[in-house]
Amino acid sequence: MDTIASLFSFITTPVSWIIVQFHKLYGAIFGPDTGWAWGLSIVSLVVLIRICLIPLFVKQIKSMRNMQALQPKMKAIQERYKNDRQRQSEEMMKLYKETGTNPLSSCLPILAQSPFFFALYYVLSKIASGNVVGYIDEPLLASARQAHIFGAPLAAKFTDSPEKVAALDASLTDVRVVTAIMIILMSASQFYTQRQLMQKNVDLSVKTPYMQQQKMLMYIFPVIFAVMGINFPVGVLVYWLTTNVWTMGQQMYVINQNPTPGSKAQDQYLTRLLKSATHRGEVRSRRQRKVVQVLVAKGPERNDNERKFVTSLAKAGYAAQADGTIVKSDTLETEPEAGAGRRQQPKRQTKSKRQSGPQSGTGSKPEEPAAGDNDESKPSLEKKATTQSAKSKQPRANSGRQQPKSGRKGPQRPKHPSSKK
Repeated sequence: MDTIASLFSFITTPVSWIIVQFHKLYGAIFGPDTGWAWGLSIVSLVVLIRICLIPLFVKQIKSMRNMQALQPKMKAIQERYKNDRQRQSEEMMKLYKETGTNPLSSCLPILAQSPFFFALYYVLSKIASGNVVGYIDEPLLASARQAHIFGAPLAAKFTDSPEKVAALDASLTDVRVVTAIMIILMSASQFYTQRQLMQKNVDLSVKTPYMQQQKMLMYIFPVIFAVMGINFPVGVLVYWLTTNVWTMGQQMYVINQNPTPGSKAQDQYLTRLLKSATHRGEVRSRRQRKVVQVLVAKGPERNDNERKFVTSLAKAGYAAQADGTIVKSDTLETEPEAGAGRRQQPKRQTKSKRQSGPQSGTGSKPEEPAAGDNDESKPSLEKKATTQSAKSKQPRANSGRQQPKSGRKGPQRPKHPSSKK
């Protein structure tokens, strides 16, 4: 770790200058030799760096969403050119170029933080060994060596020997308890950040290997940080814990305000937007109007969450407009009333009624006979019904099996008197 940190020694001068400036501010409030002054200086360094990295974080979010959306196409390319690695790579690069996706953009914030992280590690290592570094001169070096956070010096590590810890005016128990707690908090915050991303901000309608990779990282990263954390000084643990908490809060804000389409977070966001819009009768926020505008522009390409929002908005009596606003709508989506607008189907007649009814192609009901024709028509109807019932009892010519012929042809010979009857 010391060798890697020495590679970034060129940035130790600006890092030490920033820490000294914040130390002057907090030293005037809490005292120059206190752990609060030096600890808050490191926290302020993290906040300043993360504010500068916000544009890279936005690119990271866009890149992760584009990579997630491209997973089905990437999988199809891999299956199509599984025997030609060169053609597979060419098609992948072509797909990235057409969609404007950079696979390395998701790693930009971590890569950009790495020089500052190792530079701070290098500065704290020099403080622990009693060497001047950057803008930290002899008086500041003595002040930093006296600073303790909950009894643990800034430059102490979990793996330090009792003699080295005693040289920093601290006990080994205090150092290990404080560093263990900070390592646990650092790993837990990393796990929760990744778990929050997987459960809420992932499109559940797309099942790709990318989701499995993210799920593996959710368990691997905390273990890596826990193993590496025992070799970090307390000041570096303060730095890394602060940046993890910042990342967690930043991601919570992005999930709540700009969720991934098709995710659980989008369903929750649109539910809140629907409740607010129907309660106030308008969409006040500019960001919310932009969301409604995008939903209207999508048309039939909306996902399930977006269709649910538009349908619920229509049931509430509102219609979304192309400019992102909503207006009162007179045409509501209502269920049709029972018996209204439905075609009356004729009742199904029994077989005897169909046979006794008139053979007409219109299917209309038979006319009732006149009063004077009752006596003449009644015998004919009875005769017709009798004839049809007799016909129905006769077996059909081609229906059923043929009965087997019994006996022999011609006259049969009489049985012998001695034969059994």
